[in-house]
Amino acid sequence: MNPEFKECLERRKIISFSGGKKLINKELRSAQQDLDDAEFGLSHGKHKWPTIQGHYSMYHTARALLFSQDYREKSHYCLYVALKALFVEPGILNIKFADAFYHAMILRENADYRSKFSKSGAALILKRAREFLSRAKEISGLSE
Repeated sequence: MNPEFKECLERRKIISFSGGKKLINKELRSAQQDLDDAEFGLSHGKHKWPTIQGHYSMYHTARALLFSQDYREKSHYCLYVALKALFVEPGILNIKFADAFYHAMILRENADYRSKFSKSGAALILKRAREFLSRAKEISGLSE
């Protein structure tokens, strides 16, 4: 077992969650709504909220995947660790999606807590969020 994932389990930042499969569609809808809102904001010259909403789109996408494995998170970082352990390492998900989620976490924190954001950062998050959501739907058997 991946040592970081094991530590997240031991620290109860990732926990078993038998009800997750029932919530996959809800999480994917939340991911889509956040992505749509972010794209609307970006198209209207906004950059801070699209950065934040883009991150949350990826967060909900990642949660949907975690739910599919009967886990839930209590830490954004451990959600990233779980993505790598449960989806990247077995070859189900390209590492670029886990890395994009991690990068989006940093950009969201910078936008939210330091008022540091940019058009290019927001656009990159939204591009990756769109790709990640599409891939998660394929993995979940909910292709568009």
